Amino acid sequence: VLAPVLWMMAGPLPAIEINAGYPVLICAGLLVGIGTRYGSGCTSGHGVCGLSRFSPRSLVATLSFMAAGFITVYIVRHII
Repeated sequence: VLAPVLWMMAGPLPAIEINAGYPVLICAGLLVGIGTRYGSGCTSGHGVCGLSRFSPRSLVATLSFMAAGFITVYIVRHII
């Protein structure tokens, strides 16, 4: 509860910079929504709750999310 107040007292807030256009942001949001539906839960649900319960399904889902994220970042930064 106090974190935002302490952050503001520490100095000025950094400027938010988004280097993507609206079409990219909309596509990214849609892909996250579709992935959440197909994956039967969100990334944090599988990663935090599922892994703490030693759920094999959550382990596979979390590894898939991470691999897809790594591949996407590589493609966006080095290929496109």
